[in-house]
Amino acid sequence: MKNICVFCGSSVGSDPRFVEAAKSLGRQLVSNNIQLIFGGGKVGLMGAIADEVLARGGKAIGVIPDFLMEKEVGHTGLTEMHIVESMHERKQKMAFLADGFIAMPGGFGTLEELAEILTWVQLELIRKPVALLNVNGYYDGLLNQLDHMVECHFLKPQNRELILEIKKIDTAVDQLKNYEFGDFSIWDKLEKM
Repeated sequence: MKNICVFCGSSVGSDPRFVEAAKSLGRQLVSNNIQLIFGGGKVGLMGAIADEVLARGGKAIGVIPDFLMEKEVGHTGLTEMHIVESMHERKQKMAFLADGFIAMPGGFGTLEELAEILTWVQLELIRKPVALLNVNGYYDGLLNQLDHMVECHFLKPQNRELILEIKKIDTAVDQLKNYEFGDFSIWDKLEKM
């Protein structure tokens, strides 16, 4: 695993533990020689993790739509920045570059990125591990909702297992590296999008 994409908020949130978690994950990526792939912003948790990775000598690769870059929220000190035309192209590029995904606390954008990537994994378009970094129980409600979806037969139990829950940041990289997928029939055809 060379690259991990981190989905996270363009806000720092209300709990200082969110920022500390972003910085801690950034340190873990660098100590494991893993490049950060992220949304390219200089604000919020996105900025916090990118700044920590860069301060520790790691590589941070951003992917941002041109309209957000124009609003001056794009990080200008990254190792590499891909400026794309749309939010959809952003997700495609991040999915292509990443070997795995971690969603940190965030809002609609983070949820939308997470949902689309999980859908691609469920549909066997990609075969890459996806995890929630459940900082201070931030994602407890979402995890309960996913279990409720299984109970109501809208989500298959094997698809519920496609998302890992990470409670301890120091295990994040190992959990992604050690995740084992079931049988993916079209994986060989669509290794990279």
